[in-house]
Amino acid sequence: MDHLTRLEQQSIFILREAYHYFKNLAMPWSMGKDSNVLIWLARKAFYGKIPFPLLHIDTTFEFPEMYQFREWARQYHDIELLVRVNDEAIARGVNYENNDPVTVTHELKTVALQRAITEFKWQALITGIRRDEDSTRAKERYFSPRNADFEWDYKDQPPEFWNQFTSRVGEGEHIRVQPLLDWTELDIWLYIRRENIPIPGLYFAREGKRFRSLGCWPITHPVPSNAANVDDIIEELRHTKTSERSGRAQDHHERNAMQKLRAKGFM
Repeated sequence: MDHLTRLEQQSIFILREAYHYFKNLAMPWSMGKDSNVLIWLARKAFYGKIPFPLLHIDTTFEFPEMYQFREWARQYHDIELLVRVNDEAIARGVNYENNDPVTVTHELKTVALQRAITEFKWQALITGIRRDEDSTRAKERYFSPRNADFEWDYKDQPPEFWNQFTSRVGEGEHIRVQPLLDWTELDIWLYIRRENIPIPGLYFAREGKRFRSLGCWPITHPVPSNAANVDDIIEELRHTKTSERSGRAQDHHERNAMQKLRAKGFM
């Protein structure tokens, strides 16, 4: 069995375990490469039809091309898609002109996510995070608990010996399920190539630049690149020394910004 197939089978196992343990769950969908791989794996895990809703937290600052991709992918994958916006924060003037990136990310993403969890009373969220993205995410588990205040205690993570996952949740608590935790950025692109998975065109170079990680357009910046197709990206990743999220402003706004955001409930 090759490396990608082992990763695929492990992820499918985790997805099925989550569906077995939690009857009320959802999958946040950023529309980026990782979450599109997650859709693909979920369709494989459940024989073509994902049996739980996908959730897009819309900050209203997505690239226009991403909105077009969202509508196309919704039909292509035949998914039940929920879209939530923190209209209250937007009405208060929370935006990238008036606030720093960490504040906007918390208000427009984290708070909107928390409200959706409360609204639907989800016991688990299936996310597309990977350990290699940043040092904070490296502290995660496959089944990672969040308390009733949506907080993550990164200093006290449960052991997961012999695939014994945390599956009990108290009132208001939920579990973050991470099927892609062991994948790397290169693994993701190799799998996209092998499976021919549809992804947004913003990942491919235009005029000598491309996006490696996609977020809100005011704080997401491209990196120099001539990688115009998946093969080019794979070759580029084999040699690059630039971090994947180097173009994401909220990660670099202050010391330990990502850890602080994730501790409060950010993806």
